[in-house]
Amino acid sequence: MIFRSLKMAGFKSFSETAEIDIESGLTGIVGPNGCGKSNIVEGLRWVMGETSAKQMRGSEMDDVIFAGTEQRPARNLAEISLELDNHKRIAPAEFNDSDHIEITRKIERGKGSSFYVNAKPARARDIQILFAD
Repeated sequence: MIFRSLKMAGFKSFSETAEIDIESGLTGIVGPNGCGKSNIVEGLRWVMGETSAKQMRGSEMDDVIFAGTEQRPARNLAEISLELDNHKRIAPAEFNDSDHIEITRKIERGKGSSFYVNAKPARARDIQILFAD
């Protein structure tokens, strides 16, 4: 499976929606210190099923939700969607009915996170198995 795009909203330093197209070949992320490069990589890790807040540079999982600034209020929800190209049909059988797979993870402050595959609820374990190979 090939990553095609990453869409983030309310995640760490990304208050508003940001979408990153991942083209064929090598994709690089460049920018000055503090612009969110590491947060993009952590967003990929998080939507792929990361469960450790420490691995996400936080003390609890709610720390991935945009905490606010002097100019912007804090958010109560973070959401990331990762679009995968599955035209070769190499995903596990339960996800193999489409050329594209969209993995979405949402977290609401104080309520935990939930996963979706092509807009249908999924278990965290299902997502981890999808990316295990």
